[in-house]
Amino acid sequence: MADFRLVAETRTEFGKGSARRTRRAGRVPAVMYGHGQDVVHLSLPAREFAAALRNGGTNVLLTVVLDGEEQLALTKAVQRDPLTRVHQHVDLLVVRRGEKTTVDVPVVIVGEAAPDTVSNHQLNSVSLEADATNLPGPIEVDITGRSAGQGITAGDLQLPAGATLITDPEALVIGFLGAPTAAQLEAELEEAEAEAGIEREESDAAAEANEGTPATGDDA
Repeated sequence: MADFRLVAETRTEFGKGSARRTRRAGRVPAVMYGHGQDVVHLSLPAREFAAALRNGGTNVLLTVVLDGEEQLALTKAVQRDPLTRVHQHVDLLVVRRGEKTTVDVPVVIVGEAAPDTVSNHQLNSVSLEADATNLPGPIEVDITGRSAGQGITAGDLQLPAGATLITDPEALVIGFLGAPTAAQLEAELEEAEAEAGIEREESDAAAEANEGTPATGDDA
């Protein structure tokens, strides 16, 4: 697993105003902690940090250079603006080579299930324990040919070498259901409309059929 080298700067001012000035200067406010050391307030170069996440993923390993000293760190929390997607703040966890850490790894579906079968992705990620400097990437699961009634649990996943599953092995990751028929979809739609108090307009064909129905009883 490659690591990315970022030159950090110490932050001595705090608060929303200071954070905005930091971001306007092209940097991301951050804190770094771990291994019993005091929390360090710093800033990271925004462009380089974004590139590290883009190329290394959410569990990217960073070499943070602060005042000439290097520290290995993992991104534990990243805050983004929901509209602009600009990085607002970062939490970094100090790690050391050879130690184990727990991370959430994405589960990615590849392939297509059997005809008339719908896959239901229950867990988008699973927790693994792995070497802090050799964290695994996304786990691909091939669902080709899977049919309704089958399921893939966390224990069924093929884990990367050296990783240990933390998520409950019985937890369902992907389930498979039979695709609904057109009649079932229509019935569900009618039920939903009825519950919402929506009355359907009679179709032209139905109206014509009713008009052509012979009168009976008192209507005759």
